[in-house]
Amino acid sequence: MARWPVISQILRKSDGMGPDAMSDETRRLAPRTAGTDVARSVCPYCAVGCGQLVFHRDGRLVAIEGDPASPISEGHLCPKGAASYELLTHPARATHVKYRPPFGREWQMLDLETALDMVADRLWTTRERGFTETRDGLPLMQCANVAHLGGATLDNEENYLIKKLFAGGLGMVAISNQARI
Repeated sequence: MARWPVISQILRKSDGMGPDAMSDETRRLAPRTAGTDVARSVCPYCAVGCGQLVFHRDGRLVAIEGDPASPISEGHLCPKGAASYELLTHPARATHVKYRPPFGREWQMLDLETALDMVADRLWTTRERGFTETRDGLPLMQCANVAHLGGATLDNEENYLIKKLFAGGLGMVAISNQARI
């Protein structure tokens, strides 16, 4: 009985605070993030760009918390940002691409590789249809029939690569970002 917290406090004449109030089981407790690796990230929801700490172990997500070192959010997350763990782990999360072909009445489930190939093929076909190599005898090399609207959480480096790929590589002229809207 001497190990019971109340008896221990009486015998040692302590104030009952801190370690005195803990049981052996409580002393063995550890944070759920103990022994995990952590990666810094940005919340995927809005254009604010709140910092997140993504805790993972053995390729599995353990927790997502606000990053106290973030100058934007200083460790705080809004309700949507705080729920980003569920975005990735909820059992009802969509994990396949749903596709309904033209004039189709039923959705088809596609794997991601097939869906990406379909997008790439359609982008290239559309680009070929509207690509202008020259205008008035001068080289133009532009595609005015395809546009790109970037997401609000893209950082400068991602926007730079998108601009280079779509403008320089595909010749697209209509490239913008949601953060400007």
